Amino acid sequence: MRFADKVRRVVSRIPKGKTMTYKEVAARAGNPKAARAVGAIMRANRDPKTVPCHRVVRSDGALGGYSRGGKAVKKRLLTKEGALR
Repeated sequence: MRFADKVRRVVSRIPKGKTMTYKEVAARAGNPKAARAVGAIMRANRDPKTVPCHRVVRSDGALGGYSRGGKAVKKRLLTKEGALR
């Protein structure tokens, strides 16, 4: 299985109300040093319902980017799901 497929599988299993960091996703997908690659894979995600890329955040607590409307949309989605207060 390709790394990108593993990343999408890991992200698809993040439940509503929870987040994971890019680094955590990379580690679970088999390459803990590939956090930037996870960002690139999420940026190219075309199926946000199956692969909820908005649930992946930065290790420093910042939201990170969101290719489907920017940080404001990502923040609104995470707040609605209960991951942010």
